[in-house]
Amino acid sequence: MSTESSRLPEGPAPSDPRQPSDSTGPTQDAPAGRRSLGGHLMAALKEIVIVVTMALALSFIVKTFLVQAFYIPSGSMETTLIRDDRVIVNKLVPRLIDLKRGDVVVFQDPDQWLGELPTVDRGPVRGAIHQALTFVGLLPSDSDHLIKRVIGLPGDRVTCCVSGKLTVNGVPVTEPYVKAGDAPSSLSFDVTVPAEHIWVMGDHRSNSEDSRFHDPSGTGADGSVPIAKVTGRAISVVWPIDRWAWLSDFAETFSGVPAPGAIPTSSP
Repeated sequence: MSTESSRLPEGPAPSDPRQPSDSTGPTQDAPAGRRSLGGHLMAALKEIVIVVTMALALSFIVKTFLVQAFYIPSGSMETTLIRDDRVIVNKLVPRLIDLKRGDVVVFQDPDQWLGELPTVDRGPVRGAIHQALTFVGLLPSDSDHLIKRVIGLPGDRVTCCVSGKLTVNGVPVTEPYVKAGDAPSSLSFDVTVPAEHIWVMGDHRSNSEDSRFHDPSGTGADGSVPIAKVTGRAISVVWPIDRWAWLSDFAETFSGVPAPGAIPTSSP
């Protein structure tokens, strides 16, 4: 019997993975390093784009369905709100939450109340950026919106003035939000608010062209604001910071007001 053991054909020895390969050199390592760095940068950039896109999408959803920022362009709501205040508006009102007397609401101009709006020239670049940030809700809207307080709901009879006070459904109300020194109204009126409408007035009664001034018929049919035009209820001042405050609906002011058509049983 042959004692010779079988052998594999001779050839290059298999490389040891634990040992560095002699076939690589500095001219091959550099491109690999650059490719690795470029890959990390691309991954980081992609992650930033995803995060920013999601943040903008979330902001747009919040602005469209939940809350939105608005700024105050006039003094018609002093001293509750002053010019250049920024407010946050709850857009669940009136879609899911009913309006109440005393609510401060933002609404679209119902019938040229604002007249011809001035054009703000921000330039092409700043204008585009401003529009984009406003669209997603990161800047307050400066469109054709107004802000006033709800005084009468659908069916309410609102009258001024009886013994120097405004009355709602026959009940005189004391209005603590009206600017000091202002009368409840410089105009006399006796209106019934139409269905699906609200009667609104500014807190600075002597400086607010509200429902009173847009009701030539004197019945409430013209000056009342369609509820469909209401964007939401202003819930707080958020800017400037030293003006931060929740906005009250002064529920106690209207607590004694009966439902439309009911006989008044108490007064505030």
